[in-house]
Amino acid sequence: MIILKEATTKGDLKKFVKFPFSIYKDCKQWVPPIINDELDSFNKDKNPAFKDAEARFFLAYRGTTIVGRIAAIVNWIEIKQQRIKKMRFGWFDFVDDTEVSEILLNKVKEIGQEHKLEYMEGPVGFSNLDKVGVLIEGFSEMGTMITWYNHAYYQEHYERLGFVKEKEYMENRFPFSNADPKFFTKVDSLVQTRYGVKPLSFTKTEEVMPMADKMFDLFNETYSQLSSFVPITEIQKAYFKKKYISFINPEYIKFILDKEDKLIAFGIVMPSFSEALQKAKGKLFPFGFYHLLKAKKHSKDVIFYLIGVLPEYQNKGVTAVMFNQYHKTFSEKGIVNCIRTPELEDNVAIKQIWKHFKPEIYKRRRTYKKNL
Repeated sequence: MIILKEATTKGDLKKFVKFPFSIYKDCKQWVPPIINDELDSFNKDKNPAFKDAEARFFLAYRGTTIVGRIAAIVNWIEIKQQRIKKMRFGWFDFVDDTEVSEILLNKVKEIGQEHKLEYMEGPVGFSNLDKVGVLIEGFSEMGTMITWYNHAYYQEHYERLGFVKEKEYMENRFPFSNADPKFFTKVDSLVQTRYGVKPLSFTKTEEVMPMADKMFDLFNETYSQLSSFVPITEIQKAYFKKKYISFINPEYIKFILDKEDKLIAFGIVMPSFSEALQKAKGKLFPFGFYHLLKAKKHSKDVIFYLIGVLPEYQNKGVTAVMFNQYHKTFSEKGIVNCIRTPELEDNVAIKQIWKHFKPEIYKRRRTYKKNL
């Protein structure tokens, strides 16, 4: 018999965060989170997402053993301002037992019906900067710190329980050697001359911070047309600056300015922390911080986290200016592999950006939907 218990205390939430460590303990591809960071994400006093959203966390027990978990999320900006009556769910993990997955999903359904919502979709987080999608291809590949990894049986459970595909995301990679400068150096020069744009690079994190708010504004404008987009609020900007910007090598952040010094494009690239996080085993101390710092300085793999271009500058070669700057930085760093975050399969614009790099699709993931 499966019993659900809502995780409300700090101790329960810690069990919620640590549950995947049990079902992935022998999995070489799973990348664990930092436990305290994950707990902070679920803390209403620390994560500003709770200003416009609410979340409830549930654990499934068989006897005294935890066999599953799920987060039920209501984003009020999405519902009240965007008129999208969606019940979100995420952080959904479970043993291979349909009784477990069904009781967890039914709890989300119940909450969605209480709020008179129309459908439920997941796995997703609070916003577009959270992890998204259940892995459906690429199980032999190592995960990243910005994606969920899961066992192959997850997809079977969704479909067995009547969920249908809502969105599909592709994850691509390519060796840095594919980045032939001939495709962007000439365009770089032409674009700078024609439009008066100029690149801006950084060497210190404190140089980035004064412009970070403008970057998030541009992110909101750039990504607003994508499905499931929820804009970043003012209070979230400070949170994300602290959470993400300090984690990224400043030389991996590139801005493009117009002739009036207005920000028109940005790129954020992260070193791969996957192996470092596996060594850290969910803890920064005593050695986790050392592994992460070492990866930040010496990782030869990088992850293209976000690229944003002001709509009126899209398809004008602005990304060539950015890629030329990245090519110089990566050449100096000896980067070997470039990995991209999940991108919607129908995002034609992003495919055009990367076409000269001959990327390979090495993972696919989906969100699933069910009417309430």
